[in-house]
Amino acid sequence: MLAHEMSVSNFRSVARQVLIVCILLAGCSHRARQAQSFREEFYSGDLVQSQARLQTLIDEKRKDSDALTLDKAMIQLTAGNTHEAEQLLRGVRDRLDHLEQRDARELVRSMIRDDNEIAWAGSDYERILIRAMLAITNLMHGGDDATAYALQVTEKQNDVIARIENSRRLDEEEVAEELHFRRLALGPYVHAALLEERHLDYDDIERSRLKVANWETDFRDAQIDLARAREGKHSERGNGVLYVFCLVGRGPQKVEAVEVPSTAAMLIADRILNEFTEQEITPTIAPIKVPVVIPGRSLIENVQVSVGNEVLGTTATLSNISEFAVEQAAAEHPDVVARAVVRRTLKKAAIYAAKDSLGAENSGLADFALTAAGVAWEATEQADTRSWTLLPDQIQVLRAELPAGLREITITPQILPNQVASRAPSVSTIVEIHDGRNTYVLVTIPDTQVIGEVLTSSDQSLLTLESVGESSSAVMDR
Repeated sequence: MLAHEMSVSNFRSVARQVLIVCILLAGCSHRARQAQSFREEFYSGDLVQSQARLQTLIDEKRKDSDALTLDKAMIQLTAGNTHEAEQLLRGVRDRLDHLEQRDARELVRSMIRDDNEIAWAGSDYERILIRAMLAITNLMHGGDDATAYALQVTEKQNDVIARIENSRRLDEEEVAEELHFRRLALGPYVHAALLEERHLDYDDIERSRLKVANWETDFRDAQIDLARAREGKHSERGNGVLYVFCLVGRGPQKVEAVEVPSTAAMLIADRILNEFTEQEITPTIAPIKVPVVIPGRSLIENVQVSVGNEVLGTTATLSNISEFAVEQAAAEHPDVVARAVVRRTLKKAAIYAAKDSLGAENSGLADFALTAAGVAWEATEQADTRSWTLLPDQIQVLRAELPAGLREITITPQILPNQVASRAPSVSTIVEIHDGRNTYVLVTIPDTQVIGEVLTSSDQSLLTLESVGESSSAVMDR
């Protein structure tokens, strides 16, 4: 009778575990659909509905609220609310810096369930890209802090590289295989552009331009910019410089994958296990669920910029965000896999310990119940795919020199030859070019057309279509 009651109790426990798993998976599926909806609304240009849906998710005070706030910042930036976007980005940057120091209690909870129990601190590529987007955002309303943000891009990446390289050396010399780190050239590019405007520090300008040339060897304008820096020149007298930045394509995404741990991950896992328990436990080599970063895509090749009937040129890719994210994530991937291996190993060890303490080996039914509970426990694991989802695939730029005055510029996306659509609609805006100064324009093109506002560092309240002609005439008279 007692054995029967224990059997019923065991089966009820297993049933509860399975029910919990089903509820968790259903809830995650619903949230995933909501997240996909706000992204598609953003890509289609419905920024109001996209933000409303996103805000609903943020208000749930979920563990991924910081990741969602980064997406909100992108919506605000695209809508032209640059001050709001900058404040959101800065807030998340500061919180993630604090959260890089992991909480011991969270780590224990993550071993019981999965990495989603840990407060989201972002991946290395996201923490670097926050600084990059802060630099671009700040350029759109004065640029007072853009220099600091631009320098932070490189500083943060240096910190990340040093941490990973030191970790590999400390863990095991054998796994310290050569790691390739793609450097983000946007930081030194913005830094050089801002210094050029001051007509000073040309040695610093040259160093920044050289970093761009070395880090982005395919960047079309790198050598032209470097030569200009060495000449100590910003622009011809009476001219200013226009920078057109384009956030192109749909950016990288983090998805769940199942993989067998690598040798490097197993060695790291072994070290972590030795810290968790005094007993000798061999890491499991069973397939585990882990997050992987997949690249985004772009439907356009570049963006043509014109003034009147004159084509100033086309943009060139300064930073391939997808490639940067994929390569940066690959560098930290062994550590992510190692934590998943440790988690799976500790769960199996706990089930075996429970069987021993209950004498389950003498009862086939009890052994089955505990095994089933272990399977259900492992089934609750989900890869931590929380991420910044509204990043662009590429950041493209065009630098053009123009006579000072008001100008109406036209922006036309150039669609890749293999796409169904052959032409994309153009958009126009008015910019004011200042003698010896920089003017910045920012557009977002996730698919084949510009969405949201065409942002400019010019004071739009002072610009009218009528004044463009008057200003042009005045320039010609000079």
